Amino acid sequence: MRWKGRAQSTNIEDRRRSVGGNRSRRPSSGGMKIGGIGFFVMLLIFLFTGQGQNFMDMMGSGSQTDSGTTSSNQGNLSPSSDNAGEFVKVIVKDTENVWNPIFKSVGARYEEPKVVLFEDHVSSACGMTSSATGPFYCPGDKKVYLDLGFFSQLREMGVAGDFAQAYVIAHEVGHHVQKIQGISDEVVKMQRRTNKVQANKLSVLLELQADCYAGIWAREQAKYKLLEDGDLEEAINAAASIGDDRMQRRAGQYVNPDGFTHGSSAQRVEWLKRGMLSGKPGDCDTFAGLR
Repeated sequence: MRWKGRAQSTNIEDRRRSVGGNRSRRPSSGGMKIGGIGFFVMLLIFLFTGQGQNFMDMMGSGSQTDSGTTSSNQGNLSPSSDNAGEFVKVIVKDTENVWNPIFKSVGARYEEPKVVLFEDHVSSACGMTSSATGPFYCPGDKKVYLDLGFFSQLREMGVAGDFAQAYVIAHEVGHHVQKIQGISDEVVKMQRRTNKVQANKLSVLLELQADCYAGIWAREQAKYKLLEDGDLEEAINAAASIGDDRMQRRAGQYVNPDGFTHGSSAQRVEWLKRGMLSGKPGDCDTFAGLR
């Protein structure tokens, strides 16, 4: 992905312990929580209890070849240098460039989210959260929270490439779009009035819509020729690799659709592609069947 030398967002809160080139960090971490639970916590739950959680908000990333190479000339981003911090600022600016005109076209104002960079743990309107949770969006303060060590964790799972990492951010911003549209609040209300199986289904619809919104972001990057060969394929492979059915199989379980909180691999790819092909939020209405 061609991100070097491009405009950077100012909507960044850097809460890392030090600012500059070298940071002391643990080898791997993550962070995430939108009314729910993070990717790596989910993985442990699948492995040890077989249970999922609502609002698990991880839009994974691209795939890695057996040799460990990526499709991007920029390659993987190291959390030990501020290269990764600069990358996040560029991607956040990209999301602002996508969503501001979309909202303006319908006479609305896009409220740009803050993105908080942190290490180890962070305090938000959603409470104190460990970086082991994964990237997360907190509806209470309308901020995206990201521990850059999460990128290292992705690589350990066989997920590589800067576009894949960018896609994680775009998906979290997609949840912010849902918040300011009033969608996520309505979903929470519906979940409180129903049983666990139906609540999980609502969570799936919310996640698939965020996938579609991230696809809209990806379409714009391709439109302005900011992508390199293989970038879009990374995102598609990512969507497939973190489908609930595949995650359950990895944990040695039978596939249980009632336990899905994010959607199957096929569903995630379908909605990601829909956003990429359409570029219109109206075509991302995963809740249409409920009306």
